[in-house]
Amino acid sequence: MKPDRFLIGILIGIGALILVALTLFFTRQDTQSYRPDDTPEGATFNYALAVVNKDYDKAYGYLADLENKPTYEQFRDAFFSGAVNPRNVGLDVGAAEIDGEAALVELSLIYSPSDPFSSGYSNTDRAQLVRQKGMWKLKYMPTYNFWDYNWYQDLPKP
Repeated sequence: MKPDRFLIGILIGIGALILVALTLFFTRQDTQSYRPDDTPEGATFNYALAVVNKDYDKAYGYLADLENKPTYEQFRDAFFSGAVNPRNVGLDVGAAEIDGEAALVELSLIYSPSDPFSSGYSNTDRAQLVRQKGMWKLKYMPTYNFWDYNWYQDLPKP
């Protein structure tokens, strides 16, 4: 039986597409770089990127020095215990409103679907920052994916 040239051509084309897809998958660079942190938007973006990269030392440096600030161990343990979990959410940092030494930064949180049959959703909120020693520091983030609600709270003593 004579081989069908058309079928062989289709198989070669499929093989080439698979090879191109695998090459792109393994060679693409999906890394983001830090932005200058002299603006509220930059500080917010850098904090989130440090959290995603699990660079907790760098992320902790973006927290404001205010009353009831968590210790570094409390901060890091919130991620290790899963109380703060940045997986399955994207963060788009928007514009800032600056009022003297305080700022609000628009955030769009994009949540991925939990199953293949549903669509994701997004939520818009604001992060609060204060300027301390010339640097913008986070006072509050509106999402448990990047922030523990117990931070900066006066918790009752047992």
